[in-house]
Amino acid sequence: MLHYALIFLIVALVAGALGFGGVASAATSIAQVLFFLFLILFLVTLVTSLIRRGRGP
Repeated sequence: MLHYALIFLIVALVAGALGFGGVASAATSIAQVLFFLFLILFLVTLVTSLIRRGRGP
């Protein structure tokens, strides 16, 4: 998922450099949503992993 966020960020940067404001805005929004979704899933996985490790076998 982080991979797709980076791809959309690169698309947004290229589109912004070439003057395509609408495409750059849309790609930036998509990249931002994907990044925050990745961050939330990462934190949930980290917390559940720490909870499981603390319980023992």
